[in-house]
Amino acid sequence: MRRVALLLSIAFQHLAKRRRQTIVAVAGVGVGVGFFLAVSALMVGSQDDFVKKLIDAAPHIVVSDEVRSPTPQPAVQAYPGGAVAVHGYKPRTEMRGIKGWQQLVATVNAMPGAVASPSLSGGVTLRVGGHEEALAVIGIDPAVEAHVSNVEENLKAGSLHALETNQGGLIVAEELARRLGVNMGDVVGATSARGGTRSLRIVGLFGRGRSPGGSSGTGYVLLREAQSLTGQPFIINRVGVKIADPYRAETVAKALEARFSYKAESWQERSADFLTLLLTRNIIMYTVVSAILLVASFGIYTVVSNAVADKRRDIAILRSIGFSQADLQGIFVAEGLVLAVIGIILGFGLGLVLMQILGSLEFPVSGRVEHIPLDRRPRQFLLAGGASLACAVFAAWLPARKAARVDPVDILRGAA
Repeated sequence: MRRVALLLSIAFQHLAKRRRQTIVAVAGVGVGVGFFLAVSALMVGSQDDFVKKLIDAAPHIVVSDEVRSPTPQPAVQAYPGGAVAVHGYKPRTEMRGIKGWQQLVATVNAMPGAVASPSLSGGVTLRVGGHEEALAVIGIDPAVEAHVSNVEENLKAGSLHALETNQGGLIVAEELARRLGVNMGDVVGATSARGGTRSLRIVGLFGRGRSPGGSSGTGYVLLREAQSLTGQPFIINRVGVKIADPYRAETVAKALEARFSYKAESWQERSADFLTLLLTRNIIMYTVVSAILLVASFGIYTVVSNAVADKRRDIAILRSIGFSQADLQGIFVAEGLVLAVIGIILGFGLGLVLMQILGSLEFPVSGRVEHIPLDRRPRQFLLAGGASLACAVFAAWLPARKAARVDPVDILRGAA
């Protein structure tokens, strides 16, 4: 311990004699750490906010009445590996939908914290006077759907519950309602591809740009209304699943698909392009902010390098009285660490100030005020501090290694 205290004492004396260089080096590290924190908090915060909205906007898993690969023909199954050619067969006409969906829903609901929402989607044409608009209508159970997606939060007027309390209730996008010239409480005619015709009443409106999937051509009705309108009684062609841990969605989706054979897409699979883009953005961001810290560490390199150049005679004397090469390296690396630690503390303060400024900015979006999402978790501070220390050690080690290689005999002989 005494030896360590002695080495630190020598390091502090070196720094004290170069106050101006020391202040510049500390300021450089502080600015680098502060902007590292600000940029990292901004980028990671916006990413986490985007992923959270992505996760909450739709079910974590969507099971549809599709299969990833077609069922093999019986002849191919009877002669596996044989030269079999099947032609001239006629496809069977059958009703689409998930067979045994009740068991699928029961399986999901048996998972801790999981909820399954069965639904039926189909296409209809809305008519008001001589105006027609195509609509992808989704039949849901409002009480269950509210636990699976954020449809309720995107409504500008009305509620999901209104679908149950109003005969033939319909929720559409505000833009679609404006094109049809209708508003809350108005009645529109709906015709499906199977010829079913009904009168539907507008009981809810999605805010501008907040309709499901960002498309104004999607609307919601009660599940039994969709089944009656599209002529598909008791049919379900989609099951939305929400689980307790959204990051296990891929694992759960694979298990459901393996058991029930229907295509089960996790939110990660549906958003693979976005997640890849975020990964690329993170690589670019951390490369840039790390470069900031690396540039800031050049100040430390300058201070330590000058100390080595000016203290060559002192280094020779220390070597001659028994200090090892490791001791000399330790002195100059300690100088770099001291500069880095002081700079990191100042950088943390600067980073907090910059975060406060960024967090206080307000932006009006669609009639509401939004703030910049920031990641203020300790992880950001640990990352900035650790990266800065690593750069400082490297910057100080380069001239420290040179100091340890000084030959005391040559230095003292030249001084004599």
